[in-house]
Amino acid sequence: MDRITYKGRKRLYIALVVFMAALAGLAVRVGYIMLTKADDYQPQAYEQQTRDRLITPKRGSILDRNGVGMAVTESVSSVSVIHAQVKDKEATAKALAEILELDYDDVLEDIEERVALKRIKTKVDNETAAKIRALELPGVMIDEDVERTYPYSTLAANVIGFVGKDNQGIIGLESKYEEYLKGSPGKILTQTDSKGLRVSDAEERVEPESGENLVTSIDVVIQEYTEQEIQAAVEAKEAKSGLIIVMNPQNGEIYAMASYPTFDLNDPFTVNDEELAAKWDSFTQKEKNDYLNQMWRNKAINDTYEPGSTFKIVTSSAGLEEGVITPESTFNCSGAMTVGGRTIKCWRFPRNHGTQTFAEGVRNSCNPVFMQVAERIGGDKFYDYMVKFGFNEKTGIDLNGEAIGILHKKEDIGPVELATMSFGQTFQITPIQLLRAAAAVVNGGRLITPHFAVRTEDDNGFILNTFEWPDSGNAISEETSATMREILESVVAQGTGSKAQVEGYRIGGKTATSQKLPRGSGKYIASFMSFAPADNPTVMALVLIDEPKGVYYGGSVAGPVMKDLLSNILPYLNISKNAAEQ
Repeated sequence: MDRITYKGRKRLYIALVVFMAALAGLAVRVGYIMLTKADDYQPQAYEQQTRDRLITPKRGSILDRNGVGMAVTESVSSVSVIHAQVKDKEATAKALAEILELDYDDVLEDIEERVALKRIKTKVDNETAAKIRALELPGVMIDEDVERTYPYSTLAANVIGFVGKDNQGIIGLESKYEEYLKGSPGKILTQTDSKGLRVSDAEERVEPESGENLVTSIDVVIQEYTEQEIQAAVEAKEAKSGLIIVMNPQNGEIYAMASYPTFDLNDPFTVNDEELAAKWDSFTQKEKNDYLNQMWRNKAINDTYEPGSTFKIVTSSAGLEEGVITPESTFNCSGAMTVGGRTIKCWRFPRNHGTQTFAEGVRNSCNPVFMQVAERIGGDKFYDYMVKFGFNEKTGIDLNGEAIGILHKKEDIGPVELATMSFGQTFQITPIQLLRAAAAVVNGGRLITPHFAVRTEDDNGFILNTFEWPDSGNAISEETSATMREILESVVAQGTGSKAQVEGYRIGGKTATSQKLPRGSGKYIASFMSFAPADNPTVMALVLIDEPKGVYYGGSVAGPVMKDLLSNILPYLNISKNAAEQ
């Protein structure tokens, strides 16, 4: 046997030294990890040795002001499979497909997918889940799940909104208050080996954290009144659509916001138009999405329109605040008025209102009166008042997607623009912007924030969060506001708003008949803004009927709707006739 050469011994020595150095380095590294990184790596190791199944948390309810559930969560189950633990894939697929009423091939494909955990079906009723559990199929997991339901189906649909398959809010309050409603998921942890097979029947459970319940300013009873009224009005006048908003003008709490046509929150992906439904399968996905978004659209905050004569309350307030008029100031209406070379007619043309005081001009809703008031105010100051009343900004209502008014630029307001703006034409605002401004006109001048959220609570009624909605400044003085309340009360008592009178109550308001663009189309929006009691308003409402057939005047179309609405709401809110008359 040949002896190892010097070079061979040297190489062997070097290799040994390298090996020993590597071993020492490894020992140092292991020691370092054990001493300094144990807390970091322990959870990762545990994660590899366990398989977790998420537990969907209970989503917080959306409640009305009296605690009535408008969006609630029910307990259901979910069915999942763990691929590595399924022993007979075909038999398991057959059993699950039969009980869950699913396609066998789809279920088998899910079972054969090499993933840690595969959901077969969610939102399974507990009775069906119990049938599957009784079969004791290896690898099939039955876990608790939740399902969002809406007990009133269509009630305040555009406001409340709905959730998707992942239980996340899509529109409305469900989306706006997602962070409060959603809760935190829990886990069921099971120890497994490297192949994903269970090594123990023991499970560790991390409980989910329920979402917070959102208490809103909505009153279910008032909301039902408004929905009944707007549906009846739209159908009676064969109108395109309609909406009603009921709000407390003192603090901005919205009691009701109703639109018609509406949709079913428990089935939000089915269109409410029979003609569209009949052709639904022929539409592209984009067309379907567009139609659905239009159906879900909340026109009270998303759409702008020319307000027409209801805006005259702003012109009136600005004129009184600037001191260019008093209620007794006299004006003459000849049936039309020429401004900047353009003749602008009164709605009474070819007849006229003749000589009248300003207060009478408001009761008569006479356009020439307001054109003259705006002329006295001047274009710059008139625009400043539009800003003071918040028409250049969002109201801050707690719903996503709020639109903003489309106004003239200050420098573009000439005599004609000023004249038409004075009676609510050539600019556009949202219904909620108008109602916010109207609230300021009668509540002492304060620009409130319209809102729904009041507070969040746990299931025991313990208050977790209280929402605050501060005023955004004063648009006019208390003195001007008091004068406007008296004038607007006379509009209902003696003027164009007489059809909204409710016996025994002091009610103020203003009518409007807005011509839709393009001019001459013959399409109108009939509207009525009203408040009560007139001396100290706690209820304010706006009714809009879009494109009524036949008679289209605001007083004639929206006035009776307002009367019926207030006849129900005022007694319900314990505003007694005797107190209102005092």
